Amino acid sequence: MGSEKQGFIWLSGLLFLNILVLSTADVHYYEFFLQESQFTKLCSTKSILTVNGSFPGPEIRVRRGDTVFVNVHNQGNHAVSLKWEGVKGSIDGSNELIQPGRNFTYKIELKGEIGTLWWHATSAWAAATVHGAFVISPAANEDYPFPAPTSDQTIILGQWFKEELTEGDKTIAPGRADAYTINGHPGETYGCSNDTTFEMQVDYEGLYLVRVINAVVNETMVFGVASHSFTIVGQNGAYTKRSFTNSLTLAPAQVVDVLLCANVNVGHYYITARPSSGTYITNGILRYLTTSS
Repeated sequence: MGSEKQGFIWLSGLLFLNILVLSTADVHYYEFFLQESQFTKLCSTKSILTVNGSFPGPEIRVRRGDTVFVNVHNQGNHAVSLKWEGVKGSIDGSNELIQPGRNFTYKIELKGEIGTLWWHATSAWAAATVHGAFVISPAANEDYPFPAPTSDQTIILGQWFKEELTEGDKTIAPGRADAYTINGHPGETYGCSNDTTFEMQVDYEGLYLVRVINAVVNETMVFGVASHSFTIVGQNGAYTKRSFTNSLTLAPAQVVDVLLCANVNVGHYYITARPSSGTYITNGILRYLTTSS
């Protein structure tokens, strides 16, 4: 009888928690416009397919248990479908192919997902430029199961091709990229003075939740920050047992959430990303804004 009573109390508590989470859930609306945009990288300009004219695309930011409506307007030249990586809840229209000149609204009902996911075009050629982060914070009544971060930063590892993909290329995955990017920036290693470099600004002794997404097709990427280490706290939309590492190795489409403590000598440090199978290295900058006391 005692064990039955304890089981009932535990079940009641779990039910109460679920009701509480659901009662605080919100509904979010996003408008995505698929369109051709001109971008200049590696000292040349080309037209790429984007969402809302940005590369990477816009970030979706919600809380655990929320519902998200994403209205996608296809103003491009080819049919496109979006994939919501790691979403375990229900998705209305998950296989919908949106024709040029048409729009479609995805309805995404989140359940237990927490941390970082991402979205991208289903075809490999379009996914090279059509992708973005899907950040799921704890519900309003929840705390992180680790020390609360000062702030968070999304980092998307991407790729860049000098040539425009031809119609025939669109049925297969692109080949090796001409450059790799951090949040759309190639950095200073490719010999073009006009290329921009990603910069993450931190305060001394700040604790940062860094959300790293490998959006590179068919390439495992190695990511690190000079003189800093990471505490891994989540992967692919779920918390994980904490572990420690000096660098991250991310398979294609993998997402890792880490804590970074800004506690070394104040200055600036290189952020690096490179394919495990190649020699290209893309760099960014981690810059301290305040000095230690």
